[in-house]
Amino acid sequence: MSEHRRKPPQPQGGGRAAARRGAPGAPSGRRAAPRDATGPSSSSYGAPGSGAPDEGDQTYGGRAQARRAAQRSGSVGAGGGRRRAAEPSGGGRAGGGGRRGGGGSGGSGGPGRGRGRGPQQPGKKRFIDYPRAGKRGAGRWVPSWRLVTGLFLSFVGGLMAVAGISYALVEVPEVDKAAKAQNNVYYWADGKQMVATGGERNRQIIDYDDIPKEMRFAVMSAENKTFEDDKGVDPMGIARAVVNMAKGGQTQGGSTITQQYVKNARLGDQSQTFSRKFKELFISIKVGRTESKEDIMAGYLNTAYYGRGAYGIQAAARAYFDKEATDLDPSECALLATVLKGATYYDPAGYPEIDPAANQKDNTARAKKRWEWILDEEVKDGRLTAAERNKYRDFPKLANPRSNTQLGGQTGYLVDLAKAYVIRNTNITAEQLQQGGYEIHTTFERKKVKELENAVNKVRKEKIKPKLRPEKDTHVQFGGASVNPKNGAIEAIYGGEDATKHFTNNADQTGAQVGSTYKPFVLAAAFKYGVRNPDGPEVQSNAERTVVNPKSLYSGKNELKIQNYNGSVWTDREGKEWLQKNDGDASYNPPSYRIDLREAMRESVNSAYVQLGMDVGLEKVKEAAIDAGLKDDSSMASANYPSFSLGTSSPSAIRMAGAYSTFAASGKQNEPYSVTEVEYKGDSVYRHEKETKQAFTSQVADNVTDVLRTVVDKGTGTSAQLSGRQVAGKTGTTDGNKSAWFVGYTPQLSTAISMYRLDDDETNKKREFLEMFGTGGEEKIHGASFPAKIWQDYMSEALKGERVESFPPPQPIGRLVGETPPPPPSPTVTKEPEKDEPSSPTPTKTETTKPPTTTKSPDPEESCSQWDWECNGHGGVDGGAEDGGANGDPGGESPPPTADPPGHNQGNQNGGGIFG
Repeated sequence: MSEHRRKPPQPQGGGRAAARRGAPGAPSGRRAAPRDATGPSSSSYGAPGSGAPDEGDQTYGGRAQARRAAQRSGSVGAGGGRRRAAEPSGGGRAGGGGRRGGGGSGGSGGPGRGRGRGPQQPGKKRFIDYPRAGKRGAGRWVPSWRLVTGLFLSFVGGLMAVAGISYALVEVPEVDKAAKAQNNVYYWADGKQMVATGGERNRQIIDYDDIPKEMRFAVMSAENKTFEDDKGVDPMGIARAVVNMAKGGQTQGGSTITQQYVKNARLGDQSQTFSRKFKELFISIKVGRTESKEDIMAGYLNTAYYGRGAYGIQAAARAYFDKEATDLDPSECALLATVLKGATYYDPAGYPEIDPAANQKDNTARAKKRWEWILDEEVKDGRLTAAERNKYRDFPKLANPRSNTQLGGQTGYLVDLAKAYVIRNTNITAEQLQQGGYEIHTTFERKKVKELENAVNKVRKEKIKPKLRPEKDTHVQFGGASVNPKNGAIEAIYGGEDATKHFTNNADQTGAQVGSTYKPFVLAAAFKYGVRNPDGPEVQSNAERTVVNPKSLYSGKNELKIQNYNGSVWTDREGKEWLQKNDGDASYNPPSYRIDLREAMRESVNSAYVQLGMDVGLEKVKEAAIDAGLKDDSSMASANYPSFSLGTSSPSAIRMAGAYSTFAASGKQNEPYSVTEVEYKGDSVYRHEKETKQAFTSQVADNVTDVLRTVVDKGTGTSAQLSGRQVAGKTGTTDGNKSAWFVGYTPQLSTAISMYRLDDDETNKKREFLEMFGTGGEEKIHGASFPAKIWQDYMSEALKGERVESFPPPQPIGRLVGETPPPPPSPTVTKEPEKDEPSSPTPTKTETTKPPTTTKSPDPEESCSQWDWECNGHGGVDGGAEDGGANGDPGGESPPPTADPPGHNQGNQNGGGIFG
């Protein structure tokens, strides 16, 4: 038979164990043969009695086969020799199974201790059968149901063990330690303390019995319907909050009142880390089991933050309604439950200095919607009757949001500005800042802040008489800001009369259009990008454009028909033309009406700069304004209409001062900032780092400055002149005389002053800007009047004692555009028509042109009354945004002839946000 025949099946048993189980009576020291061995050992190898196997009968070719044969036969000699199983039995070492072999003939012996493995034993079962034995392919990796069940039960058991241990080990913190009061300290630029405020705890603890049940009901309906029954946490409430949030509906919040109480009163750390939430969960469970519901509810309402610096229900009742908590009605309680969701976005007074989205209008809308929802939920929950609900359909009237006397005057505006800057520019949240303990070092210079306030108050006292002229002098507002051109530091602001009485910071956001103070951005765009080639495409590279110089000529004609860059007449969507008016319907330099850009800026000629903006491209004008430092947000008007160049945008005084400071710094733009450093517990957590970008080349910026100097030297801004100092600036007035500006700068300081009339009474929902004709006893308010006078009074004092600096001389720029004016019309002689000769047609008069007049600027040294604007020699009044609409309709703030497209700014009253 072949040596490669199939291996026969092996019997069970064998090996040493089988030998030990040999026949009884086996000699000592010899191993017994297997129980099933019946034949002599010689039968396995050769003829009986043969000492060697017969060559003809031998069928095994190696040691392995010999071992298998020995195991199969079980006939093993009793001898204990060490011969291998493959060796012939008999003679010498024949006999017992060797240590390696399977035993030869000559007796009944056990198998040797050789390398033969014997029959395979069943494998041991693993504790976790994975991958699964006995399975092939993908089946090996599919866990059995026993494995899945076991792992799940082990996981749940482990969680329960961890929860039990955590519950046993967690300690409930003391209330007094976590609720300890702290202040935020604000410092002037010189390091002296300005005020300690903003983080103090305005709190008065009251008993549970003194808390109106209407307040408890409102909070339960809004935040935790199961409060009276839950054990401190509400898993279903968490799930319900997630579902409602996914649907976009009103939410109760996933945290129970107990959890909120633990977070506010017992955990000083307000972070949202997993470990802190884990700790809060177990403390809430323990508090829910160990304290009464009355104590938890009273503790929550006495420690929660309601906004306006008020902690606790009693302080909140005073801050919002100026009454005791016991006197609150269901409507007022619903409002306080509303602000618990987050005062920043639900206090109707608004916090626009923190987030532009938290303005008064949007906050009021959000608060009213949730206030109504809470009252309706109370009816559903059976805590308020429908009849009682119907009594409260009008939103409750609120008290003054600022009652801290420390924040009176300008201090409140300064604190708000610094606080908003910290929240917007650091990792410190509003909630963390409210917890207190921070030292905030600002850029505000006390002397300059005081001088700016004095300059405004001087005008108010001498010229604004609300009792004398109630129809003209009421609701008059001023705003102002000073920015250092070298680094962007905001050194002074004027936010309003008193931060505890007037709540909008006029320096940071007003919505008042800036008028002709926008024209320098048009000029900067013409210097930077150039005017487009009239024969080229609408979008052109700088190489295809022509950079202008200040002597370039444009038309100063009143009711100028505005053209596109290619010479075609601009029309709106209805096909109406745009006829641009100048202030006072004045035309300049007839009969050619040609006026260079320097003179047009000096006299604030609208027609010239509107056409220049069209030639450059309004999008390029917008880019230049943004490069200078304005924000591309809701304060930026639509650039789809020619009037864009005349200042229909409404940036804040801070932004305008910052943008002009870019020209003062020869084109280097620094973002305005109000905080230099923030410290917490002695460690610096924020430090301002100066980031300067080159918005314009020095050639562009210095030429803009040179043109703006002529405005102050002998143009509309002469009332802003400073003795012995170079000043550059621009006046601005808007259509309808609804706002007036002066923005100017020296090499050391850039300042913007705004004036407007706006009824800020919270009951006035429209909050429209009012006309200023007759305000202050003046026929019309111009940027050259009160704003320029305030600027001059303030800057004279702010720069007193500082060395005099000069602007760098401008380098030549661009080339002359429009240098070939059309020839003047030749005089014609009209002859008498001959008899029977038809008369020539009479020309139709299409426009009314003022007779050419030459306005002589008075000598600056001339003695004048300080309120005599004409005496100051501004050479005519500033047109600002007195732009002409289509067919001669006034433009500026007024809308164009057709409905504005979405996004066209008509005076955003919330324009700008922080430093808008």
